[in-house]
Amino acid sequence: MAEWPDASTAPELVVESDGGTQVMSPGRVYHVGRDPESELVLSDARVSWHHAVLRAKAGHWTVEDEGSTNGTFADGRRVQESGVGPGSVIRFGNPADGPCAVLSQVPRPSRVDRPSGVSHPAGTRTFRRPSSVRPLPAARTTRIGRASDNDLVVDDLSVSRRHAELRAGPEGFEIVDLGSHNGTYVNGRPVDRAPMIPGDIVGIGHSAFALVGDELQEFIDTGEVSLDVQDLAVRVDHGNKTLLDRVSFPVGEKSLLAVVGPSGAGKSTLLNALTGLRPADEGSVLYDGRDLYRDYAELRQRIGLVPQDDILHLQLTVRRALGYAAELRFPEDTAKAERQARVDEVIHELGLDQRVDQPIHSLSGGQRKRVSVALELLTKPSLLFLDEPTSGLDPGMDRSVMHMLRGLADDGRTVIVVTHSVLSLDVCDRLLVLAPGGTIAYYGPPQDALPYFGFTQWPEAFEAFENDKGRDWAGEYRASPLHRRYIAMDSHQPPHAPEPPQGPVAAPKAQSWGAQLHTLVRRYAAALTADRTFLVIMVALPFVMGAMAHALAGSSLTGDTALNALLILCVGAVLTGAANAVRELVKERTIYQRERAVGLSRSAYLMSKVLVLGLITIVQAVVLTMVGLTGVKLNAPGGKGVLMPPLIEITLAVALLAFTAMMLGLLVSALVRKEEVTMPLLVLLAIVQVVFCGALLQLHGTPGLEQLAWLVPSRWGLGAMAGTIDLHRLVPQGLTSDPLFRHSPGIWLLNMGMMVVLSLILGFVVAKLLRRHEPEIMRK
Repeated sequence: MAEWPDASTAPELVVESDGGTQVMSPGRVYHVGRDPESELVLSDARVSWHHAVLRAKAGHWTVEDEGSTNGTFADGRRVQESGVGPGSVIRFGNPADGPCAVLSQVPRPSRVDRPSGVSHPAGTRTFRRPSSVRPLPAARTTRIGRASDNDLVVDDLSVSRRHAELRAGPEGFEIVDLGSHNGTYVNGRPVDRAPMIPGDIVGIGHSAFALVGDELQEFIDTGEVSLDVQDLAVRVDHGNKTLLDRVSFPVGEKSLLAVVGPSGAGKSTLLNALTGLRPADEGSVLYDGRDLYRDYAELRQRIGLVPQDDILHLQLTVRRALGYAAELRFPEDTAKAERQARVDEVIHELGLDQRVDQPIHSLSGGQRKRVSVALELLTKPSLLFLDEPTSGLDPGMDRSVMHMLRGLADDGRTVIVVTHSVLSLDVCDRLLVLAPGGTIAYYGPPQDALPYFGFTQWPEAFEAFENDKGRDWAGEYRASPLHRRYIAMDSHQPPHAPEPPQGPVAAPKAQSWGAQLHTLVRRYAAALTADRTFLVIMVALPFVMGAMAHALAGSSLTGDTALNALLILCVGAVLTGAANAVRELVKERTIYQRERAVGLSRSAYLMSKVLVLGLITIVQAVVLTMVGLTGVKLNAPGGKGVLMPPLIEITLAVALLAFTAMMLGLLVSALVRKEEVTMPLLVLLAIVQVVFCGALLQLHGTPGLEQLAWLVPSRWGLGAMAGTIDLHRLVPQGLTSDPLFRHSPGIWLLNMGMMVVLSLILGFVVAKLLRRHEPEIMRK
């Protein structure tokens, strides 16, 4: 993809037509006509569908007629091709009163041609024109933030009230972050304090600031941004397998692009590369002229991603789910009224006003997808990506979702959707068809795709991909006029090699760790209490297990009942704790991955699970023990436990065992890939706890088994309970002569301490396992 020869020496022009203005970059080609996909759309009936072309060649601009019916007129005369420039008047269809385009030159900044790191500022909307220009006093501080008393007010909820200061000093200007929650960036890099020199881009929220002479220019990313994909390649297995093979295409402002292709063509790989979750091994992605990979830390806040699976807690109502999401994504100093106003705004935008108090799980598939989109729109992303948003929907819902995306693009966003459905491709501006091997088989208007392939139905085209695997689909497309028109002419080459992110990119945290934890605990507790199935199991399980223990214990713990009663308490604690946690991480994996990418703290997320589930588990353990042993004579030595009353000691042991089993359940949940396998593993977990607790097998003095049992929480839990009542005294046999069953303060504390140690180790391992499910760019 190349620019026209010497095009860069031609001036940028402003074209005024149909009451609007547009800046023309010499690196692009501008089609004029009634075709809605033209760069300059003229609705007059005298204008042909494809009427003329404006382009820069050899250092100047030309207008070329494309065989129009009524002609193109430059400065009053009909032309086939003519040079034009500032001051030229071009009419289309009639020399006297046809639609008119007036050209004028773009004024350039006096000292700085462009902000650094922007490949083609005139080809972007963000850096084409400053939103505001203000002179800078030579010796004062300019404070920037959301609050109205700042010197420079940025009306953006992602900006903190007191965000940053631009300080003037003897050696020039310096930008200083004031502890903002979403960060201050210089040329895409997060900074606490850094010099600011002419040409630097300082990013704050959706705004960028640049020093031009003695002025501070502000550029606001309003959402109308372009995306230029350049030669993306992704390889795995040490480079032996190619998933994407030099994929290049442009996406215009306010465009809706659909990506289709057979299974294994690289659609998900492309999505991960475009969003920065898994950067391509080669090539670059230009976000409105800026290298996305180099500036990912800043730009990712302007990218929305809706995965195929729901990224919401389905038990919550629409309003509560969006409210918690707003708390996590907006700065901590955002007032509740401000957050709620933004939530109400996106609810209204997506037509969810009648569903706000309805649980998400009760919504239709299309409505649930709207809620997921609403969540991403909270932060006003300029780029919105969706992965299979119509999967599993009926044709009517399919079309409804695609029309929703069409509306989002028209409102001022660039929307890219990966889909298997071909029912509503007609609402898209562009269609990208990937062939097996990760190559481009077609890129252009959707209505031209099937005629290009020579088929009348999409199933025929997909069958051809499978049946004709030796065909060079990418080569055929590169040689076609469509490639020259829709890719080569509309793309920009980056002026420098792309720069990959330097090391892992830390997630910006809109809230402090404590504030995140508070929000996560409240959200998780709300989701659990709204889950009726979980509530029933949570309440019933300890009563059922406790009743079984009470039946086995009888009225007194004796040689016939003591061991079985303690075993049932042990099994009940393990089942209660593990069952609470074994599904909780795997079922929220998609939610965690998305929230982690936008600033969720891994440790705060895990701690919220530990606190909520831990409290529930401990309460259940207390109920289990009280139901099982209330009214039962424990027959502890002298009626006393090791350090405390025997019932309290046993209750503490059961509670700590249940908590440790809960941590073990979280480990299983972090390890597995699918929620369906957790229940069989829970059964296996319970069997292992029974076998290695010491009530069935002689573990002490058995090499291998004894050491393996050290890793089993029930081994230490049963030991603590047995020590409280001096089990060997009640049941004098070889099995109960285990040293860990002794009625001794040291042994009892060892048993309790080992469960604490196991809990800490399990928590550490779970935290490390969670890291595997984070965006790759955050863990390189």
